[in-house]
Amino acid sequence: MNINDKTLKNKNCFITGATGGIGEKIAAQMAEAGCNLFLTSTSSAKLRNLKDSLQSKFGKDMTIIYGSGDLNSIGEIENIIRKAKKVFSAIDILINCAGVFPVKLLKDSLLDDFDTCFNVNVRAPFILAKIFSQDMKKKKWGRIVNIGSSSSYAGFKDTAIYCASKHALLGLSRALFDELKEFNIRTFCVSPGAVKTKMGRKIKNQNFKTFLEPEEVARYIKFIISFNSGMVSEEIRLNRIVIE
Repeated sequence: MNINDKTLKNKNCFITGATGGIGEKIAAQMAEAGCNLFLTSTSSAKLRNLKDSLQSKFGKDMTIIYGSGDLNSIGEIENIIRKAKKVFSAIDILINCAGVFPVKLLKDSLLDDFDTCFNVNVRAPFILAKIFSQDMKKKKWGRIVNIGSSSSYAGFKDTAIYCASKHALLGLSRALFDELKEFNIRTFCVSPGAVKTKMGRKIKNQNFKTFLEPEEVARYIKFIISFNSGMVSEEIRLNRIVIE
């Protein structure tokens, strides 16, 4: 289907958590669609390898820049934003994929665990959406994708902090959708069930073989942000066929 290339080609796309299981696949899908990319992660080495891999596979014409930094730190978020603004006149597509997944009983959870989880899973998407949506408004075009979770809609033992953060991200996404839609900025909260990633392996008492494929999630995200018509699905839950 050519709709993706037509709509997304030459758009500037900012992806957090780009070297993670889902983020890496999203980066590949956006590169395939012809986007220029700004990739972030906590690992410069992994980002460098990802950049080289994408340029080798999809060609040298696109601009691929990366900035490493811990989204738990306001200072590092500001440094990444400055670097992105220096390279790109504006960010057209923001994909908040970075996340942390503390697995602890409530009695064992620390305030530091809570702060780190909310800083990365909620505060960073808030800051990035606040900054980058300003240029989206001027251009009357934009896409903000927040990667939620089945935990955006439910609560699970051992993951009270994570579930709370994903509920918060869903609420943020709903508010952004309502506030920004008049500027033709579409906000999506994509909430997959368990996914075959390093983070997914931390999930207890579930069959990893039944988990979603990261590439399928990434392909679905590229598809939904490609539409320029009056139709939009701002809130999407992706579930497994088989749950054992």
